Amino acid sequence: MPEGTTLEVDLDKIIFNTSQVVEKCHRLGIAVLGVTKGFSAMHQIVSAMVEGGVDGLADARMENIIDLRKRNFDQEITLLRLPHLSNVENIVRYADTSINSEMMVIEALAETAKAINKIHKIILMVDVGDLREGLFAGNVLNAVKQISDLEGVSLSGLGTNMGCFGGILPSPENLGVLVGLANAVESKIGRRLEVVSGGGTSSLSLVEKNNVPVGINQLRIGEGILLGTDTTHNRRIPWLLQDAFLLRAEVIEVKRKPSVPIGDIGRDAFGNVPHFIDKGVRNRAILALGKQDVDVEGITPINEKIKIMGASSDHLILDITDCEQDIKVGDQIEFSLSYSGLLSVSDSSYVAKTFKRRSL
Repeated sequence: MPEGTTLEVDLDKIIFNTSQVVEKCHRLGIAVLGVTKGFSAMHQIVSAMVEGGVDGLADARMENIIDLRKRNFDQEITLLRLPHLSNVENIVRYADTSINSEMMVIEALAETAKAINKIHKIILMVDVGDLREGLFAGNVLNAVKQISDLEGVSLSGLGTNMGCFGGILPSPENLGVLVGLANAVESKIGRRLEVVSGGGTSSLSLVEKNNVPVGINQLRIGEGILLGTDTTHNRRIPWLLQDAFLLRAEVIEVKRKPSVPIGDIGRDAFGNVPHFIDKGVRNRAILALGKQDVDVEGITPINEKIKIMGASSDHLILDITDCEQDIKVGDQIEFSLSYSGLLSVSDSSYVAKTFKRRSL
């Protein structure tokens, strides 16, 4: 067993989840972009997504996209965060497509692409209610006209985002708005759009019910493939695996202590005033894992009888009183992760990453 704090990744389970998502989406004529930002685009996991059959890759960080290109990933890659005006050269050089909502940036992308004799694809984002990025419907056709007049860029399609800011769930109605706009754009420009991108993992519930409006032909899937969950619907996706990732941390102290600190309570190291329930003296374990390593609210002990009491920068305090296992110093405790937990721990240089592959 690996020493210290480790994130273990089961690549076979990533491949399985990817293939399941791809199969269900392809039945409806929907392409799948594998979203790599949730695990900092670790190349081993990206390769598993590719083996599972994704139609392309997508990430919000140019640093990740550049690294993937340097590792010779030649799949089509979409930049999922609105481009920095200050970074258009890298975007044009390394990303095939970017999502956009600002004409000033699109013009800069066009100028840069034209200068190096490239065509950069634009997905124009439409806000159908979540209130993150995108134009409202009434402004789309005018923006399309302006994009069509530019050299160096090509309008690939329309897209929308759901659930990431406003928590708005995808529905046949709001995705239908996107499809209606795509039809209007096609009439205006006299050609079919390549892409009508209808959101991410939250749209898989519509896929399951065969309820995706005809015309949506792309989804951007990260969480569903990685964790088999859908946070926006607060559910485990029943046809996917939820245990591709396992976090392990080592016990560095075991002591019986009161459940309420002794003395006047001020603010903790993060400026918060902690609150405690008096449960008497409890058996506690401290792990070499803290808020600098992971979003503590995004991890859950595999053993349901172990409870997280709290954390500081470097220490996680557990209540192990009800645990039947005789936990001692040097043991490792295992955790499952939510998307926020995975996002944070993947980016931590203090947590080792290991990869399992049974089929090799």
